Amino acid sequence: MRVIVTGREGQVARALAAASHRFGATAICLGRPDLDLERPEQATAILIAARPDVIVNAAAYTAVDKAELEPDKARAINTEGAAAAARAAQSAGVPIIQISTDYVFDGTLDRPYQENDATGPLGVYGRTKLDGENAVRAITPSHVILRTAWVYSTFGNNFVRTMLRLALTRDEIGVVADQHGCPTSADDIAVAILKLARQLTDHSAEPSFPWGIYHMAAQGDAVWADVADAVFARSKALGGPCAEVRRIETSAYPTPAKRPANSRLDSGKLAGLGIELPNWRSSLDACVKALLPGGRV
Repeated sequence: MRVIVTGREGQVARALAAASHRFGATAICLGRPDLDLERPEQATAILIAARPDVIVNAAAYTAVDKAELEPDKARAINTEGAAAAARAAQSAGVPIIQISTDYVFDGTLDRPYQENDATGPLGVYGRTKLDGENAVRAITPSHVILRTAWVYSTFGNNFVRTMLRLALTRDEIGVVADQHGCPTSADDIAVAILKLARQLTDHSAEPSFPWGIYHMAAQGDAVWADVADAVFARSKALGGPCAEVRRIETSAYPTPAKRPANSRLDSGKLAGLGIELPNWRSSLDACVKALLPGGRV
């Protein structure tokens, strides 16, 4: 199975490259300068030429706050880039897995979001990702859109690495305690994508295959302060850096982009395909252990 992945340095792309051999797959991650989703006409041709069995569009403009200042760039990558990947999949006659986000919702529900709940992104990042979803749906019927949330890993810029790095120089860290979500490991996402990709390549010719939108997040939920507490508890047990967590409200930590207060995702529909992610706490423990001692914090 030849899996062509957009994005080379992103958390999910790197996790896919590391996990692919376990599934008898070849994951080829394409990124700048070879593949630039800001040049969609070239990107489509490059993806077709890579001879995919399935395309995973993992590339994204994910700087949520910076997107408010660079809406055109965010749209070029998150919307037009997604359309380019979908056109490549359609032309090559292969399925596409589009990675999307919990930020397509406004966060006002008092329960985990399901796939058919109304969307209402609060900022440029969420709007451009939602528009990317819609572009993929319009271009090719052979699509699976996976919305995930609060992604972390042993590489890239993410909450877990930031907490460990801050703990090297601070005794106390203020962390938001009124945003609820599902912390999700990029490694778990990669395994789920590869399992799904195998299903798609085996059954994509079947008209009854349940194409569409799925939520894909870790089991369990938390607020950011809970995640920080878990990071420091595990790090302390391993002799790594730790700090006291001071729980604060979102209003005490203003950002250019507004975050949804509730990012919890209901992944029950994906479980119907036999794909479930582990509980966030066990995966977080494994990530912290992999980051210590000191190498990649």
